[in-house]
Amino acid sequence: MVLQGLDAAIAAAGILSLSVVLSGCGMPSLGGLLGSKPTVPIADAGISQETMLTAAKSEDADASGAASALLACPQFAVWPSTQTLTVYEPGHSGDGLAIVHRGEITQTARECNIVGGHVSIKYGFSGRVLLGPKGTAGHVSLPVNVILTDASRQRVQGDSLRVEVDIAQDQPIGYFSSVRTITFDIPEGARTADYKLFVAFDKAPS
Repeated sequence: MVLQGLDAAIAAAGILSLSVVLSGCGMPSLGGLLGSKPTVPIADAGISQETMLTAAKSEDADASGAASALLACPQFAVWPSTQTLTVYEPGHSGDGLAIVHRGEITQTARECNIVGGHVSIKYGFSGRVLLGPKGTAGHVSLPVNVILTDASRQRVQGDSLRVEVDIAQDQPIGYFSSVRTITFDIPEGARTADYKLFVAFDKAPS
């Protein structure tokens, strides 16, 4: 599972970067839609599934606005190299002509409520799913993991969920959003800003 992989990566190398820019993967039938969109934090206020969906559907990088300066709030980002999840026909991994569909996490946002040593983070993420050359209309369900790390880069909490998208044949792109809350306590002497929250597609074989 990707949570185990994240634990190993945290222990081995720490958090090297929160900035993720992935190269596009060729999906000839979709042309220019295929380039990966860098994850953009939206304005960290009024987070809901509706606002996250609106942000995901916007093709204008400026439409999301700048993230607010929540200095005491743990950062929330996509774990490097897990922004996208591409599903191929069995036995054809890596073949652009055999892509069934591809998921992309494109937006993140969070709000914090900190009372003493108790922290509550309302976080949201959203994105899109594109049909590939071998894709068909219907329901798509993709696995996602969320992990919270502390100041020592150790995993504090983890959660697993799935994002659900319905795609029509005449509209080969669907959108998803999820908004959740995570709560935890900060030990005496620790800083909330040293904690980090990550979202990641689960790329483990199904």
